[in-house]
Amino acid sequence: MPISINGKAYDVPADARVSLLDLLRDRLGLPGTKKGCNQGACGACTVLVDGSRILSCLALAVQYEGRTVTTVEGLATGDGLHPLQEAFVERDGFQCGYCTPGQILSAIGMAAEAVRGLPSAVTADVARRAIELTREEIAERMSGNLCRCGAHNGIVDAIADTFAGDRKGGSAR
Repeated sequence: MPISINGKAYDVPADARVSLLDLLRDRLGLPGTKKGCNQGACGACTVLVDGSRILSCLALAVQYEGRTVTTVEGLATGDGLHPLQEAFVERDGFQCGYCTPGQILSAIGMAAEAVRGLPSAVTADVARRAIELTREEIAERMSGNLCRCGAHNGIVDAIADTFAGDRKGGSAR
């Protein structure tokens, strides 16, 4: 059974040791997913699998046979960027840009988690069905994605603009 990546079917590698990250970058030529630490500590390799965020450097490609993977290359539609990509540009949520794809995909995944009511360590009311994405919630939920350039405030602003209801294109409520 193939793996769907950005809407296109690909055969799973015969070598079961190939990471999802290496499949994306080295074998399929999708350079948006970055190899940062290669140990699951930085978040640069974050992708969405069936809408949930994962660290592709810690995942074997064969584990995702029959599943749907979205990389940063799969977010834009036609000539239009995803609303979060637009917000990153508008809010200067990147400097070197290395962490940006992982930050964006992680933010999309964490917004979906909040809508499903999955609490974080700072969620005040864990019984709530939908979690409000305050700056504190966003910072906590994005803590697994590192930015070494110091664009943290712009990243949080872009995510808040997109998913906290301050901007057209999405709400986490």
